[in-house]
Amino acid sequence: MPVNLTAPDPHSLLPVPGVRLGVTMAGVRKANRRDLTVVALDPGASVAGVFTRNRFCAAPVQVCQEHLAQRSDIRALVINTGNANAGTGADGLARARQTCEALAGLMQLEPQQVLPFSTGVIMETLPVDRIVAGLPAAIAALGVDQWGEAAAGIMTTDTLPKACSRTVVIGGKTVTLSGISKGAGMIRPNMATMLGFVATDAVIAPELLQPLVREAADLSFNRITIDGDTSTNDSFVLIATHQAGHAPITSLSSEEGRLLRDAVVAVSQQLAQAIVRDGEGATKFISVVVEGGKTEDECRKAAYAIAHSPLVKTAFFASDPNLGRILAAVGYAGIDDLDQSLIELHLDDVHVVTRGGRRPEYREEDGQRVMKQSEITVRVGLNRGAASTTVWTCDFSHEYVTINADYRS
Repeated sequence: MPVNLTAPDPHSLLPVPGVRLGVTMAGVRKANRRDLTVVALDPGASVAGVFTRNRFCAAPVQVCQEHLAQRSDIRALVINTGNANAGTGADGLARARQTCEALAGLMQLEPQQVLPFSTGVIMETLPVDRIVAGLPAAIAALGVDQWGEAAAGIMTTDTLPKACSRTVVIGGKTVTLSGISKGAGMIRPNMATMLGFVATDAVIAPELLQPLVREAADLSFNRITIDGDTSTNDSFVLIATHQAGHAPITSLSSEEGRLLRDAVVAVSQQLAQAIVRDGEGATKFISVVVEGGKTEDECRKAAYAIAHSPLVKTAFFASDPNLGRILAAVGYAGIDDLDQSLIELHLDDVHVVTRGGRRPEYREEDGQRVMKQSEITVRVGLNRGAASTTVWTCDFSHEYVTINADYRS
């Protein structure tokens, strides 16, 4: 069961002027499930994205990067679930391009104006004929109020759709942001298998969209980990339709730029945390806070070492305060001049370790009380400086093994 996560209320998901979405059943992998989504953008929209750093990246990732590098006027996105089109070589690239060509032909666009996205099983041939056959139905379903349908249509092992909206007033105008994401396993920073799409009608200089999506990713999707595996297909896309009617934002450091930046980051973090809450087999949502570092980079190293550790994660699943595992993870995080005698460790309000050793007042029953909670904060103090960072993760349960052992069956 997801950790304190419920399906979004479709009525809470706000239309973004200039964006229409359509979902259909194409039978990509399984019959009778929504697995093909088309997103249509009005002329003049701007699109930017960040993608997996896995060098074995999927064919659609490569095609997306090519089309964005050409500074094409992106007018449509096509997303299939059930098949990742990764590890498929030249044939996979040809099939990703064929998908773009088919959608472009139906929408009177050029192929380079289409971005393709795939998620699902790796190293299987993309059934492009089924996708092409399903495109007319997805186009016929296009509507401004289909965010909930689209969130469900991009799921794989997710148990719940993930979507949210918010508004912010910029220059006296109400600006809308809506987003969807998917992911539950094969999640690790450097783009965590996840997909994320956020759209806004904010009026922003197109050249600011890429630094904004990069910063938003670094503060959200690049702060989550479920199992330490970096996917071949990770993609996070930010769309601006420029239809809100306020004066253009020309600097992210301006008051208007900061308002938009904060809203984009907030939506991205909510979508990213929803992925962790719906982690495969997860029973607990864990915030790992590392503070007092010399640099943010070394804080990240320590936080990820804790969050990736199977020993730590299984201890949390068992509600076993075997907290020496956390100290061990900090020790091997790669901070070469770390002084263990300065380390402090808290579990929520329980002070466990002081000056590198067990605090005399600490009682194991207090640690176990916290470990039994569904939401837990691990706070590590390095006492080396003023830098800090936060990473979100979940526990490892028996169900995680079951899901991934049975994934293809």
